[in-house]
Amino acid sequence: MNSCSSDSNAESSTQLLERFRSEFRFKLAKSDEEKRRIYRLRYEIYCDELGYEEPADAHERLEYDEYDERSVHCLIEHRRSGITAGCMRLVLPSSDNDCRDTRLPLQSYAGQSLTHDVFHPALLDKKEICEVSRLAISLPFRRRSVKGGGESSATSHFLEFTRDEKQTFPVIVVGLFLATYALVGMTHRRHVFAMMEPKLPRLLAMSGFHFTQVGDNIDFHGKRSAFYIDQHKAEKEIHAKLLPLYRHIQDELESQETHFTEQKSLSTTS
Repeated sequence: MNSCSSDSNAESSTQLLERFRSEFRFKLAKSDEEKRRIYRLRYEIYCDELGYEEPADAHERLEYDEYDERSVHCLIEHRRSGITAGCMRLVLPSSDNDCRDTRLPLQSYAGQSLTHDVFHPALLDKKEICEVSRLAISLPFRRRSVKGGGESSATSHFLEFTRDEKQTFPVIVVGLFLATYALVGMTHRRHVFAMMEPKLPRLLAMSGFHFTQVGDNIDFHGKRSAFYIDQHKAEKEIHAKLLPLYRHIQDELESQETHFTEQKSLSTTS
């Protein structure tokens, strides 16, 4: 009985992930318009809803900062509606020695809290470190909504999601982290840092994403601390049921960026 129930749950989970793949697409934001879609969603969440950040452009309802110029941006798009469901960025250290600040963002605002004697960005190869930040999920795609404004919220009044579509929405956060690992690999990085509230790493561990806390707790829009994960190790520890989705995201993103795929081909043949 238990075995049958387990098999049934596994099948249901597989079907859910397959539906998620068919209902959402992952896109590298390379054009100005694609980046504006991300900055607009970030405004809705970080400025309008949470009040964490000052908008860079209040008139256009956009949130961006100096780190966006050296970031790789990814968005998740709901295929049927065309709405931006989620986004994230991967910040890379500046390779320009003349740049005012070549560090990762968390080194600038939380540097004193970083306490790990091995997994510290200043102790690792600059060419192998990066930081994931500005993860956001659009209001209509969250099961528990809070009051907010903006394009996505307005759009939701005119769009009715089916029950089957809504069942895939919790996978969006998992998809964002899988996209993170894919982008880290595409940029030939390994050491990934992020500032997170304590409960998020615990939730991510349930999907096989095991982060290590590398900093003391600080008050940064609530209780936050720095976490680290090794992308090579993370790929090996991804739950088997998530691997088809991960490979799909890798293929989808790599197909959009010939520079990354050409580098990958050269590294495997040399």
